[in-house]
Amino acid sequence: MIEMLNYPFMQRALIAAVLTGLIAPAIGIYIVQRRLSLLGDGLGHVAIAGVGLALMTGSAPIPVAVVVSVLGAVLVEILRQRGKATGDVGLAILFYGGLAGGVLMSGIAGAGAGALSQYLFGSLTTVTGGDLALIAVLAVVVLVPTLGLAPQLFAVCSDEEFARVLGLKVRLYNVMVVVLAAITVTLAMRTVGLLLVSALMVVPVAAAQNLVRGFYATLICAMVVGVAVSVGGAAGSFYANTAPGALIVVLAIGVFMLSAAFSVLLARRRTVAPVLPELITDDTIEAPHVAAEEHPHTHVAGCGHPAVQHGDHTDFIHQGHRHAPHADHYDEH
Repeated sequence: MIEMLNYPFMQRALIAAVLTGLIAPAIGIYIVQRRLSLLGDGLGHVAIAGVGLALMTGSAPIPVAVVVSVLGAVLVEILRQRGKATGDVGLAILFYGGLAGGVLMSGIAGAGAGALSQYLFGSLTTVTGGDLALIAVLAVVVLVPTLGLAPQLFAVCSDEEFARVLGLKVRLYNVMVVVLAAITVTLAMRTVGLLLVSALMVVPVAAAQNLVRGFYATLICAMVVGVAVSVGGAAGSFYANTAPGALIVVLAIGVFMLSAAFSVLLARRRTVAPVLPELITDDTIEAPHVAAEEHPHTHVAGCGHPAVQHGDHTDFIHQGHRHAPHADHYDEH
């Protein structure tokens, strides 16, 4: 590990891996919540068009890809909100139009489709100091709203109608989610690549859902998993001489499989906790009223048996059942 850190290109690669591992699950959790897990793939194909445009114009690939993918994401979201295109149609447009446009412009630039390979599959070891600075700035742009506006974004992605009732600007937040996703995709094209970035946005979130409960716990756990597999993939590629992007995704899938097995094992061992009599309410037990067997004990306040309010009368917990005074006997239910 120390040997690896002696190389400046690996230092930059590890920092880029950490940043990507943080931001991909941070925005991915909202994408999963909206049931648009393949959105990252669609935005990745639009980013390919941005890379092709950068090659054709002689510009820096990352800034151009960010602008193009953001414009494409906003366009699809606007069409979806206006009902002129469904989410599936929008994704199809992103897939085919972006990919074809990127390859076409790359060919016009004389670079050919081969020039796109480092962006399609990632190239961590070629990250420059300028690339790293831009990635760091855009990572902050993504993390600040995804963490600072987590309650609002979660509400909008979970239930748009309920979010409107709460007074949230649903359209604005929906556009924000796709814009942040587009920025994340373009940042990750230097680490896991545009064809694999969706996996890093979705798989750590799915693994976290197997391990913990609750939105914030899932968010933190997903980010931890994302950083772990990104750093592990970057380090592993150095020693195994493999493609870092592919190894990162394979590690993420491995963590998901382990988390799924752990979740199944935990579910099998989990037993139903007994309902304590003092916690029983009127909604806990619903059964027909049956006359209880006669017993000498008389239920009154302070008799030693827990009392439960039931409509206009009081029930008493007796031998695991509720006894309700009724004329000269008790009803059992």
